Amino acid sequence: MITIYLKAYNKIIRNADTKLFEDLGSDDVLWIDMLSPTIKEQKAAESFLDINLQTRQQVEEIESTSKYSETEASIICNSNFFSPTEDGFLIEPVSFIVAEGVLVSVRNTELRTFNEAAKRLQIHARAYPTGYHLLISILEVRIDYDADLLESLAREIAALSKHISTSEKIDQTILKNINSLQEKTMLIRENIFDRQRVLSGILRSERFPNDIYPRLGLMIKDVNSLINHADFSSERLDYMQDTALGLINIEQNNITKIFTIASVFFLPATLIASIYGMNFEEMPELNTKYGYYATLGMMALISILTYVYLKWRKLM
Repeated sequence: MITIYLKAYNKIIRNADTKLFEDLGSDDVLWIDMLSPTIKEQKAAESFLDINLQTRQQVEEIESTSKYSETEASIICNSNFFSPTEDGFLIEPVSFIVAEGVLVSVRNTELRTFNEAAKRLQIHARAYPTGYHLLISILEVRIDYDADLLESLAREIAALSKHISTSEKIDQTILKNINSLQEKTMLIRENIFDRQRVLSGILRSERFPNDIYPRLGLMIKDVNSLINHADFSSERLDYMQDTALGLINIEQNNITKIFTIASVFFLPATLIASIYGMNFEEMPELNTKYGYYATLGMMALISILTYVYLKWRKLM
């Protein structure tokens, strides 16, 4: 699907007909947004602006040069965006090309960021005279959503931390939840780093309008603060994991301690019972009238003395 945003009398008109390219020039178009485009739609956009759209493999490359690059006729930016799923979110790579002042975006998933950017464009069209301004606006929206994700993640971490501090037992579910939050934090942090590399490339460029660079400085500050926030969340999760593992070790040690004390408590009685369980003909106590009861009494007395000793040493 392709959506063409046309400039007309200080407002923006949306159209999906690629045949318009035959009668329009680059000054008439602001944004060409392509969602899972067909080959025909790709060819029409390439022919209109005399560009080559990037393949998905090129968009997914992680080298710095693949995140931002410039040619004589165009500027190319590739960035990862989050798409929400039932289990969390999916990373979707998006390609941006600015040529002759027109922004071309190519993606394969419906993204909240683009819907919000389109709303802002319709409300205040004069704020986006070129595709350069629109690209910066899309990145601004994405940074705001990254901040929302981190805030939501921080609330989940705080709730889990409170649960750990009040829980009487730490089980595998808590450790799995910690691991899940760690994975989310790493993905968000990696995604924010991706945004930082794109902004750094734009900041070094001399082809953007001058009124954009002050906004870029503020955006980079925001991104740096988000990275610090993500680092703090990651450190907090590491601390929670260490705490949970420590509590599990204490619980296991307590169980081991109980078995150890029980073994020590019954060891003397077991020793006496073993002695009188030996099959020897000459065992004088066996012929004593009250030998059986005396042995039982001795076993009980030694067990009681063992218990008193362990309590005195505060081992029980």
